[in-house]
Amino acid sequence: MSVTSQWIEISSPEGTFGAYLAIPHTRKGPGIVLIQEIFGVNEHIRSVAEQYAADGYLVLAPDLFWRHGHRIELGYDEAGWKRAVELMIATDTAKAQADIKLAIDTLKTHTGLDGRIASIGFCFGGMLSYNTAANGFVDVAIAYYGGGIQNQLDRAGEIKVPLLMHFGEQDSHIPIDAVKQIAERFEFNDDVDIEVYPGAEHGFNCSHRDSYNQRAAVEAHGNTLLFLSQNL
Repeated sequence: MSVTSQWIEISSPEGTFGAYLAIPHTRKGPGIVLIQEIFGVNEHIRSVAEQYAADGYLVLAPDLFWRHGHRIELGYDEAGWKRAVELMIATDTAKAQADIKLAIDTLKTHTGLDGRIASIGFCFGGMLSYNTAANGFVDVAIAYYGGGIQNQLDRAGEIKVPLLMHFGEQDSHIPIDAVKQIAERFEFNDDVDIEVYPGAEHGFNCSHRDSYNQRAAVEAHGNTLLFLSQNL
């Protein structure tokens, strides 16, 4: 299924930043704000945007590192990791949330939006997707291996929308004990689903990384589409 994609510009009180827009061939659909890893809106994130557009969604991936450079995109080698960690540390998460909100507002004005809006985030973006749900910015939220969620469980009671979290069983960045802690906190919330993928490591969805796990990636994508269809 063909999709149309392009960079657009979004205005904020601090300046203008880019966002990657992917549109399904039908030219309309429910919305997804796609939240990057620490590597920027790189080839992987753009391909994920196009994948969900092919699935029938209107997808917008804001560049959350724009204050540090124009459309920064990094690879997964040693130099890429080093710069990515520096950018993550330097990024004000409150400002990133404000950028995400502006991206959501931009989606809401798009003539192709047909329905409600979800957030999907990966790693750093998974944590931001969790907080986007807690802030009430979206109707549904999905977090892939969201780093640090276990340290923000004080916000769990603020989440009033369906939330799906994907974790790898062998994720060295998010120990299984942390996943169990998250699961225990949401045990009595029927709108929160947690999926753990056997043998999967951090970044299992990214085919550009050594940790890519095709089986887990395909299964998680299917689970995400089902969750979206049920809740969006």
